Amino acid sequence: MRDSLGREIDYMRISVTDRCNLRCRYCMPEGIALSPARELLTFEEIELVSQAAAELGIRRFKITGGEPLVRRGCPKLIGRLRRIPKVEQVTLTTNGVLLGDFLDELLENGLDGVNISLDTLNADLYQQITGFDELERVRKGIYKAVESGLRVKINTVLQRGVNDSEWEALTGFAREIPVDVRFIELMPIGFGEKQKGVNGNEILSLLREKYPQMEKDDRIHGNGPAVYYRIPGFEGCVGFICAVHRKFCASCNRIRLTAKGELKPCLCYGDCVDLRRVVREGAYQEIKGAIWEAVIRKPKMHCFETEEGVTECRRMVEIGG
Repeated sequence: MRDSLGREIDYMRISVTDRCNLRCRYCMPEGIALSPARELLTFEEIELVSQAAAELGIRRFKITGGEPLVRRGCPKLIGRLRRIPKVEQVTLTTNGVLLGDFLDELLENGLDGVNISLDTLNADLYQQITGFDELERVRKGIYKAVESGLRVKINTVLQRGVNDSEWEALTGFAREIPVDVRFIELMPIGFGEKQKGVNGNEILSLLREKYPQMEKDDRIHGNGPAVYYRIPGFEGCVGFICAVHRKFCASCNRIRLTAKGELKPCLCYGDCVDLRRVVREGAYQEIKGAIWEAVIRKPKMHCFETEEGVTECRRMVEIGG
């Protein structure tokens, strides 16, 4: 299905929980309020929404959180979504702490790929960022996933004065094993507004200086907007997702469903469609209508005020505009 600007929308990110077993400062620090279970969509409701979305043209789903693996039954949900007609792919984003424990079950249920959030390879710094001493457990989960043949991506968010020097060690991770290491700019929304991110262009310049033979990789690596590079002698690749300094709104293909059933046309706007109410009170066709409404309401672009003081229009695109 296409939005009001003609963009093909075929990808949905689904959060299954707002809970996490880590406490990263820019994402889910200590003291954050959590939703009662009754406010979260059940797995049956998520499956119903996904079925309706697939009938409208959504072909790929990403399961996220919080940390999705802390919700009991997450691997089985992946299997249920994978069996929906016309669904081509179901992937998972995780912090990796529980990945090794659930990997076999995830593979049995048809998981197509995994993104693992990892901001440092230094154990002390990992505990400082996340609040827990779980780095070795995450590393073991990564290696186990790679050995299984699963497609693995490492998602790294660099924070100024915290882990901004970790780009070199994390890039080196892709030398050893066939993973894509992606540097994702910190989005100044939610708790991220209190932290200072690092411009992806800065890291790219440092990499080019260290690896002058690095070249652009135009192969398709997944569903997202990352721009990839190959470094000679490396097993994996390095990618960049620059939502602040190199926006990709013109080619955005996704919508996002929160754990509470809010269907967001764009992650960076508060605007959403209350899909939970429709699921619990309406008929199946009304669910499809609500999904279509969110697609039509998808904005032309998001905007942030950067360190350079750049601000762009945040106007929503009017229907038919």
